Amino acid sequence: MGQEFFINNQILENKIRELLPSQGGAGAGFDLSASTQIIPIIDVTESAEGSNVRADLQTAFSHSSASTFDADNATVVISNTTGYFRIFGTAQFSGAGACRIEITDGTTNKVLLQYLGQASSLENNFFDFIVLSTAGDTINAVSSTGSARLTGISRQIASLDGVLTSP
Repeated sequence: MGQEFFINNQILENKIRELLPSQGGAGAGFDLSASTQIIPIIDVTESAEGSNVRADLQTAFSHSSASTFDADNATVVISNTTGYFRIFGTAQFSGAGACRIEITDGTTNKVLLQYLGQASSLENNFFDFIVLSTAGDTINAVSSTGSARLTGISRQIASLDGVLTSP
């Protein structure tokens, strides 16, 4: 049998009252206790939230959730909706040129990723990153010449408020 201790710490008690209002503690002032007895805790948070898929698997691509893009001497919209997006692909060069992924609010462009190809080069550069798009934002793939090509795939992995989107 374990031994029980009472914890009288105002900061901890205030946090418990904030997170668990039903545990308001109108009693003797001892809202928290500790025990030397080992009690196993089972975390069912994912199931309670409706997801049984590990968080890293939530970023997987699937046929129904993926959108492809191909910018070859053009600007192509990757996404113009809100949320968190995983963007994966390659920048291919057959000579001098530039390609980039940028986010714009309609007024200001911010470069998220940029590659510059050399005049006599053949190269592939791979990328894989996550970006947050808020209201009014557009994520673009931009290729400056026919010798610089940006191809890839994107997928929304979470809504703007962080709720995961299943693949």
